[in-house]
Amino acid sequence: HVQLVESGGGSVQAGGSLRLSCAASGLTKTTRCMGWFRQAPGKEREGVAVLQTTGRNTAYADSVKGRFTISQDDAESTLYLQMNNLKPEDTATYYCAARPGYESCYRRDSDYPVWGQGTQVTVS
Repeated sequence: HVQLVESGGGSVQAGGSLRLSCAASGLTKTTRCMGWFRQAPGKEREGVAVLQTTGRNTAYADSVKGRFTISQDDAESTLYLQMNNLKPEDTATYYCAARPGYESCYRRDSDYPVWGQGTQVTVS
């Protein structure tokens, strides 16, 4: 049973930082894409950052480059999103997603079959 569980969301003032975590279980393929996506009310879901777990290649949305960092722990069981210099426009529900068995990772949500339940980030 594959499961992704996000945590670390909350409310923060503009300029502040948060670190999101995504605990992954049941993912048997070591080669996979992992990503963070977000959706604000009335907007389409956006690919924030993705990571290829074996080569550690990453890709970011232009809106978060230089502020957000995606990473994983050595056991490849937890995915992180460090968010610095947060802005009100970063307010959204953030989702962790997985695309097992692939090496080419894109910020396209339709590529990802496994999703977490989401965690809310509010920046004021």
